[in-house]
Amino acid sequence: MLAALALCLHLLIIAFNLFGLVVIPVGAWRGWSFVHAPGWRFLHIASLGITALQAAMGRACFLTVWQSILSEGRDSPEPLIMHWVNAMIFWPLPPWAFELIYLLVFGYVLALLWLVPLHRQ
Repeated sequence: MLAALALCLHLLIIAFNLFGLVVIPVGAWRGWSFVHAPGWRFLHIASLGITALQAAMGRACFLTVWQSILSEGRDSPEPLIMHWVNAMIFWPLPPWAFELIYLLVFGYVLALLWLVPLHRQ
């Protein structure tokens, strides 16, 4: 049960990060004022920054570690939906590929600060 909760939290954070990567530039183009709001933009930068920092240090995401620890010693097989979600999140790539991806994405998010500046509302 706790492993499933860790997976859900992980999935929500991934969805939040992906949402921001797409909605910030699209929202700027469409004139949506919320994409300039400092609060959620700083949260988005922090979330991706933590991910990029962990990757740069050669460490797995702490949510991945927690889920792994909580999944150890399970008596029952992994539920099917959990298997599918895990397959979507955990790609069979070498660690250096994830490091590169996370650092490039973090660079993109920092560039968005310049391309879509923050405004007080």
